[in-house]
Amino acid sequence: MIYIEKPKNFNPKFEVVSCFIEYHGKILLLHRQDFKPQGNTWGLPTGKVEGNEKLSEAMAREIREETSFDIPDSELKYFKKVYVMYPDYEFIYHIFSTKLKIQKKVLINSKEHKDFKWTSPKNSLKMSLIGDLDKCIKLFYKISLLPKF
Repeated sequence: MIYIEKPKNFNPKFEVVSCFIEYHGKILLLHRQDFKPQGNTWGLPTGKVEGNEKLSEAMAREIREETSFDIPDSELKYFKKVYVMYPDYEFIYHIFSTKLKIQKKVLINSKEHKDFKWTSPKNSLKMSLIGDLDKCIKLFYKISLLPKF
């Protein structure tokens, strides 16, 4: 479950960065390998912040590792952080966005993902998304009927 405000007794084990990569009104989603946690679901380029990395540096690294896109961290816009509580662990989830001027060739890391898709934010809500990504999409794109969380 995700929260906009930090819940009481929140004890994050790590921080995660994710990014809405947009091109002509569509976002890039990556299809997770079956053997990964929450496998066979669709998600954004996402990953853990390592060591003393700045958030934007971690995001640029994750995008490069997962898509082969070389996007300077200066072109990443910070949107918001939310707080995620799963039964086994909790973490801080940082949301970024960037808009591509030209469509780049996606080269996915087959150790993590098995496919990719460009889709509209609204159509993405019909897909099998990784946990709580639907709420993040609705939050970021201000899609109506945003559930309270």
